[in-house]
Amino acid sequence: MEIDPPFKENLATAEDWRKALQQVVPAVVVLRTTACRAFDTESAGSSYATGFVVDKKRGIILTNRHVVKPGPVVAEATFVNREEIPVHPIYRDPVHDFGFFRYDPAAIQFLNYEEIPLAPDAACVGLEIRVVGNDSGEKVSILAGTLARLDRDAPHYRKDGYNDFNTFYMQAASGTKGGSSGSPVIDWLGRAVALNAGSKSSSASAFFLPLERVVRALNFLQKGRDSSQDKWEAVTILRGTIQATFLHKGFDETRRLGLQSETEQLVRHASPLSETGMLVVDSVVPGGPAHKQIEPGDVLVRMNKEVITQFLKMESLLDDSVGQTVELELERGGKPFTVQLMVQDLHSITPNYFLEVSGAVIHPLSYQQARNFRFQCGLVYISEPGYMLYRAGVPKHAIIKKFAGEEILHLEDFIRVLSTLSRGARVPLEYISYTDRHRRKSVLVTMDRHEWYAAPEIYTRDDDSGLWIGKPALPDSKQVVNGVTGMETSIKTEPHGQDESDCGVKKRRVREDGNMAVGYTLNEPIVDNHEDPRSQDDAVLRDPHGSIAEREIEPTLVMFEVFVPSSCMLDGVHSQHFFGTGVIIHHSENMGLVAVDKNTVAISASDIMLSFAAFPIEIPGEVVFLHPVHNYALVAYDPSALGSAGASAVRVAQLLPEPALRRGESVYLVGLSRSLQATSRKSVVTNPFAALNISSADTPRYRATNMEVIELDTDFGSSFSGVLTDEQGRVKAIWGSFSTQLKYAGNASEDHQFVRGIPIYSISQILEKIISGAKGQPLLINGIKRPMPLVKILEVELYPTLLSKARSFGLSDHWIQVLVKQDPVRRQVLRVKGCLAGSKAENLLTQGDMVLAINKKPVTCFRDVEDACQALDVCDDMEGKLELTVFRQGTEINVLVGTDVRDGNGTTRVISWCGCFLQDPHPAVRALGFLPDEGHGVYVTRRSHGSPVHRYGLYALQWIVEVNGKPTPDLEAFVNVTKEIENGEFVRLKTVHLNGKPRVLTLKQDLHYWPTWELRFDPDTAMWQRKMIKSL
Repeated sequence: MEIDPPFKENLATAEDWRKALQQVVPAVVVLRTTACRAFDTESAGSSYATGFVVDKKRGIILTNRHVVKPGPVVAEATFVNREEIPVHPIYRDPVHDFGFFRYDPAAIQFLNYEEIPLAPDAACVGLEIRVVGNDSGEKVSILAGTLARLDRDAPHYRKDGYNDFNTFYMQAASGTKGGSSGSPVIDWLGRAVALNAGSKSSSASAFFLPLERVVRALNFLQKGRDSSQDKWEAVTILRGTIQATFLHKGFDETRRLGLQSETEQLVRHASPLSETGMLVVDSVVPGGPAHKQIEPGDVLVRMNKEVITQFLKMESLLDDSVGQTVELELERGGKPFTVQLMVQDLHSITPNYFLEVSGAVIHPLSYQQARNFRFQCGLVYISEPGYMLYRAGVPKHAIIKKFAGEEILHLEDFIRVLSTLSRGARVPLEYISYTDRHRRKSVLVTMDRHEWYAAPEIYTRDDDSGLWIGKPALPDSKQVVNGVTGMETSIKTEPHGQDESDCGVKKRRVREDGNMAVGYTLNEPIVDNHEDPRSQDDAVLRDPHGSIAEREIEPTLVMFEVFVPSSCMLDGVHSQHFFGTGVIIHHSENMGLVAVDKNTVAISASDIMLSFAAFPIEIPGEVVFLHPVHNYALVAYDPSALGSAGASAVRVAQLLPEPALRRGESVYLVGLSRSLQATSRKSVVTNPFAALNISSADTPRYRATNMEVIELDTDFGSSFSGVLTDEQGRVKAIWGSFSTQLKYAGNASEDHQFVRGIPIYSISQILEKIISGAKGQPLLINGIKRPMPLVKILEVELYPTLLSKARSFGLSDHWIQVLVKQDPVRRQVLRVKGCLAGSKAENLLTQGDMVLAINKKPVTCFRDVEDACQALDVCDDMEGKLELTVFRQGTEINVLVGTDVRDGNGTTRVISWCGCFLQDPHPAVRALGFLPDEGHGVYVTRRSHGSPVHRYGLYALQWIVEVNGKPTPDLEAFVNVTKEIENGEFVRLKTVHLNGKPRVLTLKQDLHYWPTWELRFDPDTAMWQRKMIKSL
């Protein structure tokens, strides 16, 4: 390429441009690409870009490398007449920003178009150009410009992503934006003179890639296609490298770097008059052929005896010398030297396979990222941490150095160690990151105990088909069956007094056949709540200072760390990571129970680690009960995992539900800091029955309703949780965290949390039912099946109104006197805010109704309503109906309203289809008061990046009510309909949004990368189990 040739007058007329564009536009396509997995420099996601046909006969489309993607990609091309065809990647350059898709030319039936010829030699300064493409999401946009530079440095996009190098770029002020990547830069003859690649957001500058290397690659592809028969076969395009980056520096700069004047004269004499500088080493990748041979600042003079001042000449020589040595003559500080370097195959250091485990994508470190991070190619690189590694705190872009005590040099080393680990195992991992490259960090990785994700798979790129083919990464003998591996099918009883240094894996009683043992007696020895069973030696574990309440309650406190897998972010849960403090409410030989707020344990599909204040140990816990109304959950742990010393150190909190706290009463607020230090403060109750009013979040999630909470005069801030006790350390309430969302001007919102006291009475009632035996479905807890409680509730959201306001609405003096006599402190009446959609009360109660009495007994607070519902349990009323006396629009009426029975399991089933997660609508959705008439059992709660639903715009917060015209009223019907749909078929969906708006859309099912599966909680094994519904 000539640099800055003499300006040629542009003689093109408007008619010439019109003819050129008329020929070019039909050959330009809009590319809708979806990166199905994060890989190398690219993250998972869906985007629009541009490409253009460069070979009509063979069906080849040229676009950018960052559009073709280095990893798995699914793409479609849309021509100007809106004909859509699938396209498949056939080549992406390891360094330069170009790649090719292929398509079937016979698939285009209704459009006349011609390929766009490539003319790299036509580029010159002052050339008038047009950029034709999908600019800013528009289908066709034509931007004018003039080539201003042909020797611009390659643009730097990101420090941890794709960057081009060892090439010049062209520059023009055409102002291209997103979506125009891959657009042809054409002259007035309709020839492509460059490829649009990027732009500068702070100016109108656009950057174009020269086409010389593109033409070379295209020639290889065309010859390869001609030599094959009926189908595309992989074509080898040799690309050479010495793993060094060069920059073009002017002669003045090279002189300052020490270049001898004789050498400069030699170079000027051997180069065209227009030459302005030389190539200077900018960086060298560690471990590469040039490492420790050349250094930044070295000036390249010759390569294989030829004077080299241009990138194109250097790259051509390297590409023709793969597997051979080249001789480089350089100058360093004015001193000439010569090195012999082996030319490496660029494709050999560009990964074409990856490991997917627990949502993580791990593969050898590519040349691109090795150059960015200055690490050696081939190291074990985390492109996406997924769940297991995220839980351990391993960041994106980390390099794994050690796993389970073994050095990790290659991905195969990591897989070998992984194959030896069982579910639930906890092993150390060491990693380094480019942001802190000189220090290794050590973390503890916990293998998934539940089947949150599919078994580890290796995906390998198949250049014949353009797909990445997955196969199991572990030997068949190590594939997990029924959630338990062979390493978990026996447990060993530790001798008393032995130090349990590895109690991270929750022990389960398991028979020799691998099934959970059941049928143990419920008559367990209970540890006395009032006596301290610890020896005098154990007492030194506690701080002797602090209040009596703090000393009593500290050994009952537990710090929670909760993680939610991304595959199970159900019920609108707003985060994957939670901290909080709970209190031990039961501890026996076979079961320990801890109570905690639901802003710490939001859903049952969680991994929970418990750290005890009384004894330095961390063990797993399992959710056994999520109260459907109140803001608390009960979590079980295995007491045997504590060891004898730990079991004797922990204590059970003494619960004191009655008498209830009163205004002005002194309490002690006791909790744990993150360092497991007990902290306490004496406070005064300012309001013992403050009614909560939490509005619904943008994404509906659990919010506390129909609850009265306790407010204090002082606290430790919005993130401090614990318990409220009296002076003797008896628990009166949990000091729990509540989730809400602050709304700002416009549509902006921010998640927020606050803390309030949750009276202990409800927890005490549920605990009694669990211990004495409840009526609900049995749940396996530490090898023992226990019937779990059912809760009768009135699915109506209520709020209190002062009687003075109620009088204004027409409430009679008689009822006001009755309600004041019933509750002289609150002086309020409950009003209906709304009924949960689908509840038994939905069509019987209306917004604004005042609830005066239930079964002839006056009610003034939420607990009165709960007591009336629980009274139905005592009398075994199977119908479960309550007679409500309500005041509606000036009239007093009696309404017979049915109660709804809820368990404490939460959502126990989720289906993944085409990358969206489907579940039954949870209570927070039903609380909005709307369910579609067409069917409401298939609710989209979340979607995955890079999935078909992401590509085609199926968003969360809506119901799928029809698939291909067939109703889908529930998950079972949905599974039956979608099982009949094959891979690659388009599906017509009818959806209804939360706001009631219906919509019809189509999407293409992709079973290759996104098979259909379900996760379901099995109470018989207390495990979340994965089942494949349909895959290739």
